[in-house]
Amino acid sequence: MAKRFFCAVFLAIFVISGCSDKPAADSASPKIVKVAFWGGPDEIEIITTSIKSWQEKHPDIEVRFEHTPFSGYASKILTRIAGGAAPDIIATEVNMFVSFASKQVLEDLTPYVSQDRAFSADDFFPEVIKRFTVDGKFLAIPRDTAPFACVFYNKKLFDEAGIPYPADDWSWADMLEKAQALTKTDDMGRITQYGIYGWTWQNFVYSAGGAIVDNVEHPTKCLLDSPEAKQGLQFYCDLILKYRVMPAPVALANLGMGIDIMFSSGRLAMFLSGIWETPSFRTHTFPWDVAMFPAGPSGESRVGTGGTGYAILKTSRLKREAWEVVKALTDPSGQEELAKKGLNKAVEYVIYEPFHPKWREIEAKVISPELELLFNGKQSVDETVAKIVPQVNEFLAAKD
Repeated sequence: MAKRFFCAVFLAIFVISGCSDKPAADSASPKIVKVAFWGGPDEIEIITTSIKSWQEKHPDIEVRFEHTPFSGYASKILTRIAGGAAPDIIATEVNMFVSFASKQVLEDLTPYVSQDRAFSADDFFPEVIKRFTVDGKFLAIPRDTAPFACVFYNKKLFDEAGIPYPADDWSWADMLEKAQALTKTDDMGRITQYGIYGWTWQNFVYSAGGAIVDNVEHPTKCLLDSPEAKQGLQFYCDLILKYRVMPAPVALANLGMGIDIMFSSGRLAMFLSGIWETPSFRTHTFPWDVAMFPAGPSGESRVGTGGTGYAILKTSRLKREAWEVVKALTDPSGQEELAKKGLNKAVEYVIYEPFHPKWREIEAKVISPELELLFNGKQSVDETVAKIVPQVNEFLAAKD
């Protein structure tokens, strides 16, 4: 059986079909299973209608979706748990998952998996299952995975400049060459069209052979001061400050427009992000396509990743019913379409954020502020990592 792999774009292409033909039970009052999730307007509509066919076969269970904004999602769910008003099922992003797992609020799904002949964890990519497994316990079932591996490009801009499209076996040097050729300035020297933009600085660290920490699953030491990590950060900075083919954060603020608008309006030739951008891009009229993130000095393309899974809360009083709903929500369909894009291969090279309960706090308080100074040319790579590493190590060493 093909591995289950469907990124966020999957939700915009296919409606998830029912995963079971189990006869419906007669019931005058269906049991209500509540599902908390986030998403934009398009995703909300798709998710809330995703198990329509399954629901018709299971009138004994009513699935009630509860949309919660992504901002502050984890804290809002934890507050509902504490207040005794939690849903039965929650959507959890792969990095947000660390917070829920650390709070020990998620039901161990191992017994459900082992006892359900209609379900097999082997149908999923092992990398994704591993992320949602803690101490040998399945705590969430993957809905999608979303490597930061996509370089979207405007084919019209490439054609006008007479530049070949990116190939999946390209390198950093190839990317830089194309970005330079596609960057334009006006008579005053102001940049009117950027060659590339990518927020995923982690990719450059990983693809240079570096790492953020010594062990993703049990981090004890920050490694951003290694030669490889610094090489990746330096190249990322050079795209902004030396070659001027990528806008810095401050430049974006001054432009007063989002990257999506820049890309759709022809002011950006290449955009490095994740597959979840696709539903929005499909509404654009200009021709575009996507290539994989290029290989770095290590000879490989290593990328960060996102993704989402569904978990059942320990507080749920309808765990068996919730399990049936989780199976329906994660049922695969349309894998072949995604496989055509080569995205399956990207999963083999993903690196997750460190599994640490305070990692999001570490990013917000330490890493992001220092990197912003770096990317805006306020300090060097050496100065930046010299500030970041000891602070991160202090967090990692704390016992609380």
